[in-house]
Amino acid sequence: MPLFLPHFNLQKHNTLAVPAVADWFVSITNDTELREALAWAGERSLPLLVLGGGSNLVLRDDFHGLVIHIRSQGKILAAENEQYVWLQVAAGENWHQLVEYTLAEGLFGLENLSLIPGSVGAAPIQNIGAYGVELCDVFAELSAMEIASGLSVTFTAESCHFGYRDSIFKNALNGKYIITQVTLKLSREPRLVLDYPALREELKAIPMDQLTPEKVSEAVIAIRRSKLPDPANMPNAGSFFKNPIVDGPEYQRLIAAYPDLVAYPQADGHFKLAAAWLIDRAGWRGRQLAGAAVHEYQALVLTNPQRLPGSAVLALAGHIVQSVEEQFGVTLEMEPRIYP
Repeated sequence: MPLFLPHFNLQKHNTLAVPAVADWFVSITNDTELREALAWAGERSLPLLVLGGGSNLVLRDDFHGLVIHIRSQGKILAAENEQYVWLQVAAGENWHQLVEYTLAEGLFGLENLSLIPGSVGAAPIQNIGAYGVELCDVFAELSAMEIASGLSVTFTAESCHFGYRDSIFKNALNGKYIITQVTLKLSREPRLVLDYPALREELKAIPMDQLTPEKVSEAVIAIRRSKLPDPANMPNAGSFFKNPIVDGPEYQRLIAAYPDLVAYPQADGHFKLAAAWLIDRAGWRGRQLAGAAVHEYQALVLTNPQRLPGSAVLALAGHIVQSVEEQFGVTLEMEPRIYP
């Protein structure tokens, strides 16, 4: 039976450094411990909060329930052929360390997703993505435990309903399953994705025939470090807002009013707007409000330098959403999960 700890401070378990306290806290390393933790919580009718790296999370207040910290480890080569390797990875593995491992093993596809904070189990929930690649591009399947029954279920890519920073686990199955393992389909041959303008700019000095996945990873890391604060030094939850997607007429309205609008055409005729540009143009970059702040170099990032309760960060986010909506008629959607 795993050890259940009462009155547990979660400040070191969320990258915003919010000083929320959980009524109960437990770390689990395997499926057996997870089933025992679920049964223990069920007997006491406790609400659940599942934590990995705590990087895409805002704790609004103390959590009156059981926090389950996923610490499972392990990587298994499940299948392979001449072109691909199917790698099973435990949910508790650190995402960036996994990227480094795959590159060292000559397995490719994750290089654009370097330095994304958090754990492997959290990656499918919001279909993490960066610099032209999303998790769904390399995803094979996952295993998840149903909270109500303790049964393990396999989800294919189709059944995950992946979308832009979205999946079925944020919608219809929110709070019903805990991801325990993710299987990735990785390539033995480099297939570089260099569509993202900032990435091309970072790599422009390297001849095309000398580009490798390792160099792409290094470039992504350099870009992220230049724009995004390290949560160990400046508490933050990464990108706080999704890039809004608008239809053609809405885009034409905006570009007529703001010729320097940053937007990216989508295959279906819609346009993805740069949320950072909207926030910056609305005058929020570098500003503070009641102790929470918008990062001076990247307007998508909200920071918590004074390690205040999550409500302070959410208040700042709310003002930003209102401001952008009033100026542009565009509604920003927050990206992190918010509890309770």
